[in-house]
Amino acid sequence: MQTIDVQPHATEARDPGAPITVLTTHGHRQESSLLDPFLDEIDTEGIVELHSDMVTVRAFDREAFALTRQGELALWPPLLGQEAAQVASVRGLRHTDWIFGSYREHAAPLLRGAELSQWMKTWKTHSSAGWNPHELHVGNWQIIIGAQTLHATGFAMAAKMQGRDDVAMACFGDGATSEGDVNEALVFASTFSAPAIFFCQNNGYAISEPVEVQAKYPLAQRALGFDIPSYRVDGNDILATLAAVRLAAERGRNGLGPTFIEAVTYRMGPHTTTDDPTRYRAAAESELWAERDPILRVERYLERQGVDLASVQQRAAERAATVTSSLRREVVALTPTDPIEMFDHLYTRPTARIA
Repeated sequence: MQTIDVQPHATEARDPGAPITVLTTHGHRQESSLLDPFLDEIDTEGIVELHSDMVTVRAFDREAFALTRQGELALWPPLLGQEAAQVASVRGLRHTDWIFGSYREHAAPLLRGAELSQWMKTWKTHSSAGWNPHELHVGNWQIIIGAQTLHATGFAMAAKMQGRDDVAMACFGDGATSEGDVNEALVFASTFSAPAIFFCQNNGYAISEPVEVQAKYPLAQRALGFDIPSYRVDGNDILATLAAVRLAAERGRNGLGPTFIEAVTYRMGPHTTTDDPTRYRAAAESELWAERDPILRVERYLERQGVDLASVQQRAAERAATVTSSLRREVVALTPTDPIEMFDHLYTRPTARIA
């Protein structure tokens, strides 16, 4: 990637307004002086690969949802509608960069190669951890709302102290911005110029409460009070979100400290499989956002470029089918863990601190 100016721009990083869009709902590519430099090498084939990622993540998510309804998994928090934001957050980083998510960031472990048989143990209540974080550079998911932002900030501070140029990304929802942990993480990241990325997927609802209940202004503006540059992007636009993550990572690697990204998206499904979203939101709202589908807009763009869309869709569907069939096979084959294993990761004798 070419070296460019990644200092915050006055109008785009200090006054977040309408989300920045590169790929419109109707599949038109438009210019962005801020984000285009981070998309230089993304050609048509690159967009095809991002499309395949999103299709695979969506199919995986739907299969896990179905497995829950069939009694094979205990619970599942679906990400339907947020595929662009999630894929971009992973593909915009290097593999050595760490990702700390909540319980909905399924794209991160999936795209970084988590072993399905181990991962699904957590959703079948057989294990408290789904993968080795040091292999994937993905922290195990955090059920405590916003706590992962502290973990990401701590890692970013440590990387800086050790002279590494790795960055750490904390992924969280709009509801988490009201939590004390998130604000504490922003304080430390700002004060110590930590190479941290605060990636907020504003999907419109904190469970059943609309985002308007928490904030009467764009969430990206909250970061400005901590002197952290913020960018508000169209979270259903895979290109805009990818570029924003790359920009934030470049800032961190260049010693310019943390960045806050608000990716404006929409949760098409329920909060979890125990939720009924029809009780608190209108069907017309979901229909409006369905037209903004992140996969659909990429397909519209590819069609405009003269790409054989049927072939692209077939390739993506085949990849997705391989993943979903493996998921179902692994989940059905899982057997309960021996309860004695809960003691495998405890100390055999009191540590000096406990003593």
